[in-house]
Parts: sequence; C-alpha cells; structure tokens
Amino acid sequence: MELDRFQSFFDCCVGNWSSERTYHYLTRQYVERSHTHFVIEPVSIDCKAKVLNDNAYSEVPDDLDRCPGYQLKFDTVSETGERVSQQLNLLFVPKTQDGKFIDGDYLRDRAYEEDRPIISKFRFDNDTRELLMTTNYTRVVSVDSITLVNPNLRIRKILNYQRSPLGHPLDTVALVGFGVEQKGS
Repeated sequence: MELDRFQSFFDCCVGNWSSERTYHYLTRQYVERSHTHFVIEPVSIDCKAKVLNDNAYSEVPDDLDRCPGYQLKFDTVSETGERVSQQLNLLFVPKTQDGKFIDGDYLRDRAYEEDRPIISKFRFDNDTRELLMTTNYTRVVSVDSITLVNPNLRIRKILNYQRSPLGHPLDTVALVGFGVEQKGS
C-alpha cells in the first residue's frame, strides 16, 4: 500500500488551526456560525496502542508507525456565546487501497456526539487530498469531509443524517456544516 500522500496529508494537519464554520440545522430551520481554535499534535506508539485497546480493536496492525495518530484539542465559540471544548486521541488504520483510494478504520478514544470510544470508517482520495470519515452514532450518521487545499488551508464539510432502518439509504439530512480552516502560528 502506498501511504506517502496519506501521511503527507496528516503531516500538514499538525499544528494550530482556526476555523470559521456555518451549521445549517435542517430539522429546526436554524443557521448558526461558530469559531473554533484547534491544535493537532502527533501521539506516541503507546497512545496509539491505548486508542486501539480503548476500542477493543481486534485487527491490530503489525506496524503502528504506519498508522497516523494524533491528539486533537479544540475550543469552539458559537455566535450565541455557547462554548464547547474537547480533547481526544485518534488513530487511522489503513486497510486497503483501490487505485487512488485508501480505506480503513478511524478510531477515537472519545466520540464527538457521544462520550465513548468509537470506530468509524474513512476513505482518503490521493488525488484530491480529501479525507472522508463516516461515523455511525446512536441517532445520526455523520459524514465529515476534510479537503487539504494547501498546507495552510483546509475546507470542511459535515453532513449528519438521521439514522435509517438497516438496509435503507440515508435520505434525511439533519445538519449541514461548512468550514474554512486556516493554519496559524
């Protein structure tokens, strides 16, 4: 598996970032803007192993160095003054490559929507440098896209679908989010 561009994507993501986002809550017909400051730092092999253990992940890779792992800390302030802060560790385990796409599992020791470890799926496009992450939460399915435009600019898109019965397509969007993320000092 060719992981150079995949790893380069994450190397560019390390550092301090500032994000301006707009969230469209379709079920409430409400639009909200927010500002987020976040920091991404690489984690040790021990921390990667802990994320695997926290998720009871059975397919432990032979070489954890090939699995990008990071600590994410963020502080968000909405236009109404509501504040949310969180810190979590995450790990990407590449599993297959089909042409330009790398697919695998995305593990966190703490989920955004629910306070628990969680395993999600990811797909990375080597050509467009888009990382697409899909998480099945209890009530929603979140599809989060990060496109690295250049080492200092990322575009973010978030779609939260209401969970559909098993075997049915996702067709009810509850939230749409858009963001521009710029790397700072």
